[in-house]
Amino acid sequence: MRLDGRPAVLLLCGLQGSGKTTTAGKLARRLAGRGRHPLLVAGDLQRAAAVEQLVQVGAGVGVPVLAPQPGEEVLALAGRALTVARERGHDVVVMDTAGRLHVDTELMAELKALHAKLQPQETLFVADAMTGQDAVKSAGEFAQALPLTGVILTKLDGDSRGGAALSIRTVAKVPIRFVGVGEKAEDLELFQPQRLASRILGMGDVLGLIEKAEQGFDKAEAQRLAERIAKREFSLEDLQDQLRQMKKMGPLSSMLDLLPKVGPFRGMQNMPVDEGRVKRVEAILSSMTPQERRRPELLNGSRKKRIARGSGTSVQEINQLLKQYLGMRKMLKGMKGSWMKRALGR
Repeated sequence: MRLDGRPAVLLLCGLQGSGKTTTAGKLARRLAGRGRHPLLVAGDLQRAAAVEQLVQVGAGVGVPVLAPQPGEEVLALAGRALTVARERGHDVVVMDTAGRLHVDTELMAELKALHAKLQPQETLFVADAMTGQDAVKSAGEFAQALPLTGVILTKLDGDSRGGAALSIRTVAKVPIRFVGVGEKAEDLELFQPQRLASRILGMGDVLGLIEKAEQGFDKAEAQRLAERIAKREFSLEDLQDQLRQMKKMGPLSSMLDLLPKVGPFRGMQNMPVDEGRVKRVEAILSSMTPQERRRPELLNGSRKKRIARGSGTSVQEINQLLKQYLGMRKMLKGMKGSWMKRALGR
């Protein structure tokens, strides 16, 4: 993206419901994580609660939001945003805008006026990948009215594989810059054609899965765990730590969706994932004392009843967890030392 303005201005446009407001927050978070100091501007004055939504999104990603003053029109807000950004040291302005359920004259007139006022470095069309050919049609209409510089595709974590991206790229004649792959603030990724091609062909996105793992797992923690496994010291406390690390990667169902739909992984995307079961395991482990997690052999009948009450589960579920844990520990004990040395890089 071009970010050479002082401040650089990113103008987001698109139809109502395409995910502009959420995307604005994700984009601001991404910029902040790369050393920028963005300012979010709540320029959607048409949709009820749109301003409040962006304020909440901004709070969630730790980026300030400039909201309109009572009676302030969107063009006046845009001008004030540039002044405020310069005064407060923001080097990027991310402007959310109003949308409609369909393209109309009033919408385009407002966007053209905003573009002339802000002179943005980037004018990004936000499209819902789930709408398919409707997104392609609207992309063409926006491209005729505005000098678009890029496209952001949202909701690629849903049932759509993103086939519309090929048509949008052709119709809008601008590159696809980012794709939204989830609801979390960090679920905005750079568009990579090879990955989308793999997704369309049912080959999954294994590189994306690896990246999520790298982001979610702490290297020092992984090293510590590998050393404990090598010493045959894997405890329930280690299991609890690993569950916390896995949660950073997102829902298990989204992880399965990144696996190829061919070969040995065929059908795994449709496997039922009991996220509630994972939460119950976490509750059981949290209801144990540190000593009980380190020494599961202490868990007698009365302790199990206490843990069941504290976690809202049953003694039967606790016994099932312990059985699975013992099986996992037995498997880890059976690993050869040479394998663990390679895992530790020795």
